[in-house]
Amino acid sequence: MPTLSLAPASSDDYRIRAERKLPRFLFDYLDGGAYAEATLRRNVADLQSLELRQRILRDVSALSTAKKILGTELTMPLGLSPVGLSGMMARRGEAAAARVSGAFGIPYCLSTLSVCSVEEVAAATSGPLWFQLYMMRDRGAAADLIERAKTAGAVALILTVDLPMVGTRYRDVRNTMSGGGGTWAKLRRGLISYMLHPSWTMEVGLRGRPHVLGNVAPYVTNASTPADFAAWANASIDPSICWSDLEWIRARWSGPLIIKGIMEREDAELAVAHGADGIVVSNHGGRQLDGVSSSIRALERVAEAVSGQTLIIMDGGVRSGQDILKVLASGADLAMMGRPWVYALAGGGEDGLRHLLTAIKAELSVSMALSGITSTDEINRDIISR
Repeated sequence: MPTLSLAPASSDDYRIRAERKLPRFLFDYLDGGAYAEATLRRNVADLQSLELRQRILRDVSALSTAKKILGTELTMPLGLSPVGLSGMMARRGEAAAARVSGAFGIPYCLSTLSVCSVEEVAAATSGPLWFQLYMMRDRGAAADLIERAKTAGAVALILTVDLPMVGTRYRDVRNTMSGGGGTWAKLRRGLISYMLHPSWTMEVGLRGRPHVLGNVAPYVTNASTPADFAAWANASIDPSICWSDLEWIRARWSGPLIIKGIMEREDAELAVAHGADGIVVSNHGGRQLDGVSSSIRALERVAEAVSGQTLIIMDGGVRSGQDILKVLASGADLAMMGRPWVYALAGGGEDGLRHLLTAIKAELSVSMALSGITSTDEINRDIISR
């Protein structure tokens, strides 16, 4: 097993570093999934089960991992998925991630439920900024968030639709993120965890100001802790959202609108019919409905239905450059990655995230070469077997 004394080489290595550096309740919030976490495991296992086909004696001396998405040339077909409360995992974590991804040449998608505001994140990045929106009961707040994202320079709006209510995550129930035996029990466990993780406590807990969620703070009254904001969010996300609400969003957002949370071909076809510029095949990282299929298996049936009609993105289980290759070979135009970028940021700061992205790009490049292809436009189903 890798240890902190060894140089990290993969996202798994950074996961170990993050586990050691983060208070237990934060690591479990980041790492965990819904119920028995079956779907969380499937996301990774089903990607690993796809076999790449090795091809030989092909000229791969001129190889590029670049790909154009929404009019922007990316250095590789990967984006950083929105991860709520990631500013609690590292000091001003969302701004740090946007700074690294922008310099690297890939998009960063900011969660509605972030510590750093969209204005702070936009000022930090030189790359494409996407904004993830939860539809809230308070349409005034939702409209204001859309306007703020537009003003800040966000180039795409990602509407997450697989959270009409929050899934139950047993790890969170067992610790201080939700449930867990009352205020005193939460306080006691929290204080012990802070004492056991002094570097996080000083760098993030005290200097990082993670107690305020910058995007939603203007709409929340009497909130002073992340738990207060989380409770507000759980009560504020609108469970009545339906396809007709896309018209309301379109009236306020003229840029690319991407629907996140598609798992079935029927919903993919409805998204296209309602004018979505893109879809994200996603089960919310296994954090919502446990027991559904992995994202990669859903991608195959979704791509069959709508390939060529809209931008197809997939997240869930992406851990490496080889996974990116498999995602594109299965019908997506772009892969997105959630937990690993937060592991790297929590475990190694901006240098850690920069190193992980460099390693992933190198993995993609080597895997493309050994599969006999030199361009991301050449990636297709022929390079994998099941």
